[in-house]
Amino acid sequence: MVAWLAWIGLHAADAHVVEMTTAMAPHHWHAHEMIFGYTLAAIAGFFLTAVPNWTGTKPVSGTTLGVLVVAWLVGRAAIWFSTYLPASIVAVLDLAFLPILLVVVVKSLFSRPTQRNLIFVPILVGLLAGNLLVHAQGLGIIDDGLVKGHLLALDTVIVLISIIGGRITPAFTTNALRRLGYEGDDLPQSKKPVEILSVGSLIALLVADVLVEPGPVTGALAAIAAAANFWRLAGWSWRLTLNQPIVWVLHLGYLWLVIGLALRAISGLTDGLSETTAMHALTVGAIGTMTLGVMTRAALGHTGRALRAPPAVVFAYVAVPVAALIRIVGPAFLPQYYNEAMLAAAIVWTVAFATVAFMFWPILTTPRARVGED
Repeated sequence: MVAWLAWIGLHAADAHVVEMTTAMAPHHWHAHEMIFGYTLAAIAGFFLTAVPNWTGTKPVSGTTLGVLVVAWLVGRAAIWFSTYLPASIVAVLDLAFLPILLVVVVKSLFSRPTQRNLIFVPILVGLLAGNLLVHAQGLGIIDDGLVKGHLLALDTVIVLISIIGGRITPAFTTNALRRLGYEGDDLPQSKKPVEILSVGSLIALLVADVLVEPGPVTGALAAIAAAANFWRLAGWSWRLTLNQPIVWVLHLGYLWLVIGLALRAISGLTDGLSETTAMHALTVGAIGTMTLGVMTRAALGHTGRALRAPPAVVFAYVAVPVAALIRIVGPAFLPQYYNEAMLAAAIVWTVAFATVAFMFWPILTTPRARVGED
């Protein structure tokens, strides 16, 4: 994001870059790295943490973990400096991470297979397919791989958020409310038909995005998905979590999923909003907020610390949605301040994640807390 900030600043100043280090246009590079750099790293962290818990297998560590880290870093370097490399080499280096992750996750999932968890295999395959489309354009095989690949990957991530968010948000809310003495109808309620419609409508939107251009069809499906997921979210007792930031941040992240889908519906069905602006509600808002909430909770819980977000982290929980609002409202309603809005959104996002990195560095690099410690 800091590199993207620099590019926005140069663009706003009417400056010219003599030679770009990436073969992609800057906006495509930004999309690719936020999906296959940041978001994919967060997804990998989630799977490497959660799957061993689901299956009772040993967590990934040592050489295997090292290989994954190196593969991710090499992929980033290949994209950042793709101007100086053959497209085939860039493709191989950037694509390497996902197959390795897929093998590691599948091996663990099939050690104790359940239908509930095997759904994550096609999720990883969908992400790999998206990146394959991106590199197919770089290799000259197809003409629209960048746009289609990034959209397929984004849709796949949104489906994943609906599945995981639909599991952990009501579960963690139930645990938190029971500790406060709530029972019965005060606890989150889940209805199977709503669950199926929520995830199914997103899968239908994904398929439509692959087959047709954004327009009335995708807009209508996005509207159905927004309504279904809002109905789902409304049953999760969010009002009772407002004094527990580490819980309400998950509800807020899921709400951004609904907002993003609603904006996609407006974009597809009318001329009142650009597709790019609507997409940033899903990326900055839903992905940014949800991944931040899950990462901080997991880091605290898996290091033996109390599940309480420090004030600085609560600031980050608020800052990321603020960045999303700036990114959406600025270009949509104040186009004369487009560059300023873009800079402001990127700065707020960067400050939020820098704050979390600063707060969690000692937590993640020191021994696990003893029982009873915060």
